[in-house]
Amino acid sequence: MSHFPALEIPDTLAAGPGPGNTDPRVLQRLCHTGVADHMQADVLRGMVECKQMLRQVFGTDNAYTFGVGGTGFSGLDCALSMILPGDTVVAFVNGTFSGLDALTIRMKAATREELAADPLDPQPAGVTVVQVPHGQSVSGEVVEAALAEHRPMWAFLAHWETGSGRINDLQGFNDACAKHGAMGIVDAVSSLGVADFRIDDYPAVVAWASCPQKGVLCLPLTYAPVSFSDQAIALLGQRGCHTYVHHPILEARHWGIVNGQDVAAGTYHRTHSAYAVAALHEALRILLAHGVAQKAADYAYHERALREAVTAMGCEVTSNMTSLVVLNLPARLAGLEKALVGACRAEGFGIWPTLSEPVQVRIGILNQLTQTAVTEIVSRFADAMLQMGAAFDKPAVLDALGQYYALPETPQAAVA
Repeated sequence: MSHFPALEIPDTLAAGPGPGNTDPRVLQRLCHTGVADHMQADVLRGMVECKQMLRQVFGTDNAYTFGVGGTGFSGLDCALSMILPGDTVVAFVNGTFSGLDALTIRMKAATREELAADPLDPQPAGVTVVQVPHGQSVSGEVVEAALAEHRPMWAFLAHWETGSGRINDLQGFNDACAKHGAMGIVDAVSSLGVADFRIDDYPAVVAWASCPQKGVLCLPLTYAPVSFSDQAIALLGQRGCHTYVHHPILEARHWGIVNGQDVAAGTYHRTHSAYAVAALHEALRILLAHGVAQKAADYAYHERALREAVTAMGCEVTSNMTSLVVLNLPARLAGLEKALVGACRAEGFGIWPTLSEPVQVRIGILNQLTQTAVTEIVSRFADAMLQMGAAFDKPAVLDALGQYYALPETPQAAVA
């Protein structure tokens, strides 16, 4: 019989697209939660308060706003479960993750015959995937043209695409959906808790899905926030969907949401983890205490500092997100992106390459909204570049960073 030592995992600096480093208060709440069953009174109270806080974070009156157990993909699967075989859909793709969303949509919209023809990569006749080149945003004009041509039942957009670091045109998407009668579904995995927006300002979008470990900064495998409009729930009540676990109406019942109303605490539900509930509760408390608008402004302020610093090192930034910088290395380091990222990760500095071509470097600042944190990120990235053969004056870069922070702070809110 094999015997294994205890698993010791050291602290690392998560400086990629996500997940970010969890706030110590969230970890403390997770670890200090008592051993309790899922019907214990405080667990139930925590679930009620999580629903209420999630509605504030999303900026919505949607009753069907709750958390889906798992990662962001769990929340997305719940939202995309509304799509049935034979439905018409237009999906906009400009990076790795919107591409995976589009694959999910193709699987769900495929007829049995279409799925059987290519089970892992179906090409249903009713789904149109609009490919926007890597490094470009999906514009309202692109959405308008596609929806005008295809007149789909559903339209899909990733609000912020971390595969390429681009913000897509949410207002243009909403307006085109309203004009052409499409029901919008939005992947808000990377924007919720980072950007300042209210989903009720986009009424043509009927379903939203996010994740626990990015802007909300809870822990992976806790609860992925989702929100559904009354229109979506009414349609779902008429048509149903081919799932139980990620069925929006049935999932909502496990959060005490029945017939569009919050029912009394104590309703029986699936075995939710007291630890996960406590962690999400604390993460939402922290986010709301910071303030969605203020946090968005802080991200924009610190992202600009990082952007200017890596540019001074000779890098070219191609992203426009405020929690993530996507960059091309200087010409003399071109082709060494994965090697540089690997060297950083070996030192506990968790930056990322892009997962599709062209290979770029991604550096994030999730939960790193201080001068000290950004300075450490800049310093460690500078060291890694210099070791790879880059040529720049690190003290000058750090001096310019210090001067940026010495100026009166005038952060701008993140673009919705």
